[in-house]
Amino acid sequence: MSAIITRRMLARGIGRIAAVTLLGAVLVSCGDEKAPQAEGRPVGVVTVEAGQFSDDVQLSGEIQAKKDVSLAFRIGGRVLERPVNVGDQVKAGQVIARLDPALEQNALAAAKAALEAARGEVSTARSTFERQERLMAQGFTTRPRYDQARRAQETAQATLENAEAQVELAQDRLGFTALRTDVAGVVTARRIEPGEVIQPGQVVVQIARDDSRDAVFNVPAAVLDTHLSDARIRVALADAPAVTAYGSVREVAPQADPVTRTFAVRVGLQDPPEAMRLGSTVVGTIELTTAAIVSIPASALTQQGRSPAVWVVDPAKSTVSLRDIDVLRFDAGTIILSQGLAPGEIIVSAGAQALHPGQRVRLLPGQLPSSRQQAAVSP
Repeated sequence: MSAIITRRMLARGIGRIAAVTLLGAVLVSCGDEKAPQAEGRPVGVVTVEAGQFSDDVQLSGEIQAKKDVSLAFRIGGRVLERPVNVGDQVKAGQVIARLDPALEQNALAAAKAALEAARGEVSTARSTFERQERLMAQGFTTRPRYDQARRAQETAQATLENAEAQVELAQDRLGFTALRTDVAGVVTARRIEPGEVIQPGQVVVQIARDDSRDAVFNVPAAVLDTHLSDARIRVALADAPAVTAYGSVREVAPQADPVTRTFAVRVGLQDPPEAMRLGSTVVGTIELTTAAIVSIPASALTQQGRSPAVWVVDPAKSTVSLRDIDVLRFDAGTIILSQGLAPGEIIVSAGAQALHPGQRVRLLPGQLPSSRQQAAVSP
């Protein structure tokens, strides 16, 4: 009886040992397999790209002639006529105004009479000198008389030359009584009226030349501090914005206006349309462009301590790391950086609030990344 009980207990022990051995073998085989990696956190990503930041400044101005010519008489006198008015189109060589020529005509007549008298004196003095020269050769005259005749001839010749110059001067002054323009353009101002007695150099009319036009703006000093000379300026009529022309800065006033404290800037227009007449009000758009900069979406911005930062994706490991950045300025939905990121780097633009350094990431469902972004966020 006892032998039978002993054999049953031994069989139960052997079964338990086999079960334990089998369980251990199963556990050992399971331990040889690698545990599955954790799935990356879904995020949105963007590739950092360098660009140029542009800002437009609009100013009001007017169309002016590139060159204005002020015409004046070289001599004084009474204005006889002024056949042109403001707005008239004039051609080169056209008469703008005339002075009363009576005085100059009388001066010319007197100069011509003096010229004829000088010619007579020269003829007489030459004959006298030739006679004294013959007598001197024969010994029938004295040296003082010979020298006197020679000096008289020289004096008469000088008087003749002076009379000829006076005639030319009188003819020029008579020609100066007619004021002609040597350029084509439009009369923009008149300063005298017929019947007035004017002085030499007094402006009669002002003409805007037809060869080119400028757009003139009053620019604040803050805008001058930028690279204004390199800017491309778009000029449009205030009452017809579709009429446009482009130009560049041609001249900047060296001194500010004492009232407005602005600087007059002249923009040379390239092939302006006919609708941009002199005096037209225009709006100039100055397209200011900075050097190469980096901009990122505002959603990518996070914080590390008190410094702004972004999550940068490692393309090889699909992990993220936190990096400090320097912000140049904030725009609507965009952040302009001064430094901290390089073009070509990949950053997290969505889902950055719950990340930690070294965490694996994957692409958000529905996002269509570039090939570089797809490689960076593959699980």
